[in-house]
Amino acid sequence: MREDLKELLEVADDDLKVAKDNVRLKNFRISSFLCQQAVEKYLKAFLLSRRGSYPFIHSIRMLVYLCIQVDEEFEYLFEITVDKLDKFYTGTRYLPVIKISEEEAREALEIAEKVRDFVLKKLMFK
Repeated sequence: MREDLKELLEVADDDLKVAKDNVRLKNFRISSFLCQQAVEKYLKAFLLSRRGSYPFIHSIRMLVYLCIQVDEEFEYLFEITVDKLDKFYTGTRYLPVIKISEEEAREALEIAEKVRDFVLKKLMFK
């Protein structure tokens, strides 16, 4: 595996781990943001593996569309409503800061874990 790809996946895994820790600590805003960050990195890792690069954008929706251009099975991510995570990129960090419930944070975590599993399976069957 390419070193840059390996590093991107490790950073995504770190974000996901810290997101889980923050749900336990009831830091739902931070957890939701980190779920968005992890998903962004998993999608960029897939693009890096297939295209050799990825765009410097933060929209989960746009990244999924780019992944679909490479592999139509990425449509699945819209079925699990991955694009819900887009609101956490700026909404959890800039005014007006959105309030995140425990339910929303747990849903973001569940979506991020599904994306991780999906992308890792895709990377294994290259």
